[in-house]
Amino acid sequence: MRNEFSLIEYYFQQHQRTRDDVLIGIGDDGAVTRVQPQHDLVTVTDTMVAGVHFDDTTPARAIGHKAVAVNLSDLAAMGAEPCWISLALTLPEADEQWLQEFSAGLHEICQYYGCSLIGGDTTRGPLTVTITAQGQVPEGQALTRKGAMPGDWLYVSGPLGDAGLALDITQQRYPEAGPHLQKLIERLHYPSPRVALGQSLRGVANACIDVSDGLLADLGHILTSSQVGAEIELDKLPLSLAMTETLSQQQAYAKALTAGDDYELCFTVAEHHRGKLETLTAHLKNKPVCIGRIKKSQQATVSFKLEGEDYPLTLEQPGFNHFLDDAGATS
Repeated sequence: MRNEFSLIEYYFQQHQRTRDDVLIGIGDDGAVTRVQPQHDLVTVTDTMVAGVHFDDTTPARAIGHKAVAVNLSDLAAMGAEPCWISLALTLPEADEQWLQEFSAGLHEICQYYGCSLIGGDTTRGPLTVTITAQGQVPEGQALTRKGAMPGDWLYVSGPLGDAGLALDITQQRYPEAGPHLQKLIERLHYPSPRVALGQSLRGVANACIDVSDGLLADLGHILTSSQVGAEIELDKLPLSLAMTETLSQQQAYAKALTAGDDYELCFTVAEHHRGKLETLTAHLKNKPVCIGRIKKSQQATVSFKLEGEDYPLTLEQPGFNHFLDDAGATS
C-alpha cells in the first residue's frame, strides 16, 4: 500500500500539467506562482463533505470534477481567469480505485479550464474534499455582489433547478424523469462553471454572483450588499424540458427559485450595457436570460409577476442552508 507521499505523487503530481506561471508546484513546502502585471489575485475556497454534499452512490470521478467546478464557478462570478488550485483531501482509507477515479475527474476539469494543481495535503478521517482556487483579473475589474442599481436588468446564465430536481428524484421525492433522468444527473454531478461568461461580464455587469444555494438565496446577497430590491417575472425563468415535463408549473417555479447546485451566474446589467451584453454573448450556446429588474427598496425584498401581473408566491424556504437542511442535502 502506498504511503501519503507516494499517493500524492502517483495520483496527483505525475499527471499534472503545469502552467508557465507555476515556478514551484507540488513537491516542496509551498507553491510559488507568478501573477501577471497589473492584475489582481482572486482566492476562493470550498469544502465538500460526505453525507452533506454527496453520498456513497456519487461516483468518485464526479466528486473530483465538482470539487473543482464549484470553486471555478466562484472565480467566474468575479470575472477571474482560473489559474491554480490546492487540494486538501481527508480519506477514511487509501482506496486506490477511488483515488484513481477522483483524480481523473479533477485533472480533466483542470486541463479543460487551463488551471494547475500546485499543492495541498492528505490526512486520514471522514471523507472531506477542500479546494482553494486562485485566479487573476485585470486590476480593479473584479465583479462583486455590491453594485446593483435600481433600473438594472436581472439575468441568469442558464436553466435553473435541474440539479435540485435530480437530487429529489434520486432521493425518491419525485417520480423518475424518464428519458431526462441521465441529463439531470449529469447537471448535478458534473456542473459547468460559466468561466468564459464571467470574464465577458467585466465592465458590463454591475453585480454578479453564482447560484450555488438557490436563486433567491444568492440573489439575496446581491440585494443586501447593494441595498436594493428585485422583481422577477416567473414566466421568464429558464426551465429545461426535463423540468417542465416532470413538475407542475408551480413546482417548477419553486424549484428554479430555491434549488441549489446549479452553478449558473446571476447578474445585473444597466440599460445602456444591454446591447454590449448581447454582442459579447452572441457566440454562446446558452445565452443569458433576462428574468426581471432591480428596483429601489429599503429592504432586500423580491416580488413576482406572472404574465405581467403581480403574483403572490409562497415558498417554504428560499434556498439551501447548511445548518437548517437535513443531512444528505447538497449545495
